[in-house]
Amino acid sequence: MLRRIICLLVLFCSIGFRASSQTQPVDSVLWMLNVMQSTYIIPNVTYSVASNYECKLDVYARRGQPGPVPTVVVIHGGGWVAGTKEGEVMNCLPYLQMGFAVVNVEYRLARVALAPAAVEDCRLALRWVFRNAKAYGFDPERIIVTGGSAGGHLALMTGMLDTTAGFEYPKEWDQSNPPMKVAAIVNWFGITDVKGILSGPDKQNYAASWIGSQPEPEKLAERVSPLTYVREGLPPILTIHGDNDQLVPYSHAVRLNKALEKARVPHELITIPGGRHGGFTPDQMKMIYASIRNFLKQAGVIRP
Repeated sequence: MLRRIICLLVLFCSIGFRASSQTQPVDSVLWMLNVMQSTYIIPNVTYSVASNYECKLDVYARRGQPGPVPTVVVIHGGGWVAGTKEGEVMNCLPYLQMGFAVVNVEYRLARVALAPAAVEDCRLALRWVFRNAKAYGFDPERIIVTGGSAGGHLALMTGMLDTTAGFEYPKEWDQSNPPMKVAAIVNWFGITDVKGILSGPDKQNYAASWIGSQPEPEKLAERVSPLTYVREGLPPILTIHGDNDQLVPYSHAVRLNKALEKARVPHELITIPGGRHGGFTPDQMKMIYASIRNFLKQAGVIRP
């Protein structure tokens, strides 16, 4: 797996940057060399065992830094029924370029455990990051969470919840540990209302598969919906969403934005005109990452 990650790094730099490197080939090569020299990878760290399943994460730690660095927790999508952390490697690279450490997380999918298992796992992964901050050079005051689609939903839930929500395991963990407070959340077209896609005109089969045949499914769907947890005092939240998304309605982003506005939470919504469920153009991605960088500067995560 480590070899695959290294190959993807090289592929990204030599092919993924090809359009821009036509004018700046030396810069692209230097960036590749800098990433390879300043980053070491610790793959497949087990952060939890549940349902006879080892939940693992990969760490992209920064070496040679004068102090702790900002850190992004990356959560893959796939409708809670598919996806892997390895599929998120490319989405980790822009943060490495910004000087972040990266923690790339996997969690129990629906075939292993139904809702709310994925939420519980991601909260455990975040706890692992805080507990191991000193060992890996993570700055506990500059930890952000990001993901796309179901990963966006889990990023929101992971960053918005506190211990009173009842998703922590074991329940007593917070008695001997400081509270986990992320500095910002970057949500790529995440589900904000699980109940809204469980049935009705916006029904998605992946949501039904994740909730399963558990008692009171609509009540459970509300419990695992980010909109349920909007309140004053949340970390800044940036949302990116195409207004022609065929899998997660754009209204999910709009409703979240309105709720955050009402709760006076710092927020921003980047709407991609005609954008579907990802697959944005290179120019759009360039604009998005410039906006993410600016948003994180305003949140105090990226410092001069």
